[in-house]
Amino acid sequence: MLTELRVTNFALIEQLHLNIPSGFVALSGETGAGKSLLVDALALLLGQRATADHIRAGADEAELEAAFALPSDSPLLTRLRDADFLRDGQNELIVRRVLSRAGRGRAYVNGRLVAMQELEQLAGSLVDIHGQHEQQSLLASAAQMEALDQFGGLGTLIAAYGQAYAAWLDARLLLEEASAQARFLQEREDLLRYQAREISDANVHTGEDQALQDRCRRLNHAERLRGLAEQTYEALYGGEGALIERLGLIVRRVRDLSTIDRAAESWCEQLNEAMVVLQEVTAGVRRYREGLEDDPSQLAALETRLAQLEGLKKKYGGSLEAVRAKGAELDAQVAQLEQSQDRLDVLAADVEDRFQKARKLAAELTARRRRATSAFEEALHKELRVLHLSQAKVAVRIEPYGEPGTLGPNGSDRVQFLFSANTGEPLQPLARVASGGECSRVMLALKTVLAAHDTVPVLVFDEIDAGIGGAVATAIGTRLRNLARYHQVLCVTHAPQVASQAQAQIHVEKSAQDHRTVTVARHLEPSARQEVIARMLGGRTVTTTMLRAAAELLKGAGKS
Repeated sequence: MLTELRVTNFALIEQLHLNIPSGFVALSGETGAGKSLLVDALALLLGQRATADHIRAGADEAELEAAFALPSDSPLLTRLRDADFLRDGQNELIVRRVLSRAGRGRAYVNGRLVAMQELEQLAGSLVDIHGQHEQQSLLASAAQMEALDQFGGLGTLIAAYGQAYAAWLDARLLLEEASAQARFLQEREDLLRYQAREISDANVHTGEDQALQDRCRRLNHAERLRGLAEQTYEALYGGEGALIERLGLIVRRVRDLSTIDRAAESWCEQLNEAMVVLQEVTAGVRRYREGLEDDPSQLAALETRLAQLEGLKKKYGGSLEAVRAKGAELDAQVAQLEQSQDRLDVLAADVEDRFQKARKLAAELTARRRRATSAFEEALHKELRVLHLSQAKVAVRIEPYGEPGTLGPNGSDRVQFLFSANTGEPLQPLARVASGGECSRVMLALKTVLAAHDTVPVLVFDEIDAGIGGAVATAIGTRLRNLARYHQVLCVTHAPQVASQAQAQIHVEKSAQDHRTVTVARHLEPSARQEVIARMLGGRTVTTTMLRAAAELLKGAGKS
């Protein structure tokens, strides 16, 4: 339920703080006093679009805040805890919204900044607002179906159908994507196979291009390399005064020196190591010299292979690693192409299987909706008679959603409420023929019929009784009081018969403060309430007769 409402610098309201009791609460006041501002503030707190006109003149920002105490069985509690808005054990929700002339409005839920979309998603679970000219929710086919389903207790079946329908849509999307991919691959089949074969036949190895470049360079410079190797070998070993021969002489002299002075022994070790290194280098140079080839045909073959690799690199990514990766990708696409029909057959079978499961549940939904229709219509007629629409008739029409076999989000049906206000008049869609007052009473009848099924904790009615008086107003007040057994009910009203049925009454007035008009609101004590209802009965001058009539209305509240 809504427990508190704070409003600052909102239209004519400068500062307002209301503690809202449970049950049926009437909001009364003269026309233009600002009663509907409280409803507007609540609507904005729940995500309705704001404008700069909502901000009080002279202020840069308006601030709205509401506190809700959620029942322990509210389905919203789990959502709020999963979203980290509430901790375990908490059940109070505080919604705050700041409106700014600069256009940078902000919204908070339990102190956490939220987007307007999140706020709107919360709204439908917290408060249901209805006004005489705001019956779109009742007039929409989806809302009418939801009302019938609630009455029929179809929540579990609808949830099962929703899962089956979503699974069918997912399977169908997967099939469509696979079909599109298969068509794409088939259109490129020749190219795919050619490219895959080209890379496969090339038998590319990582680093092969660099190795080929090195071999080509050696073959291209074989004569010069042979000459340099020969000169190096001669200098090291084969020629007169070769380095190894001279180093051998030095080693012998240092060895003789060390026999006299042991300090030279370390030199002998170092020179021996140098001799081993030079001998290894000499052997390597000899082998290199002997292994050099001068083969033009081999050079041509290597250059041809290198050109092939360079061509592949240019076509498929710039490196042999990229060529190999592209080859693996092409092989996978060719394999996918070869298996695509089998996969499409499997996916198509899965789509059909899921469709049949969803269609079976949709057929069960249709049957149960049709079974609930008669009792639903009778319950509505009973409420409409109480609300002095005894000649009115309501019928529920269930039609196919589309062509036979077509499934929609809520099954294979469309639901439409038909209405006739007078005997002999044909039934027509409610949205087309019901007046504002009639639509308000149909909506109130619907809320009464669904009271035990509707989980929204707060119902707000903005002048649902406009243009109605006497016994009809009394009937509306009685029904609103009955609704308060299941919901907290707030109703903006001009009718004393409605206000007197409320369990609490908040009176809204305009006054001048510091040469400015402000709207204020106050809870009415019993004596003040009697006077306000007497004024609602007869105008500004309150007579003893009016006070007695008001007392009778208050005394008779809840007895109808």
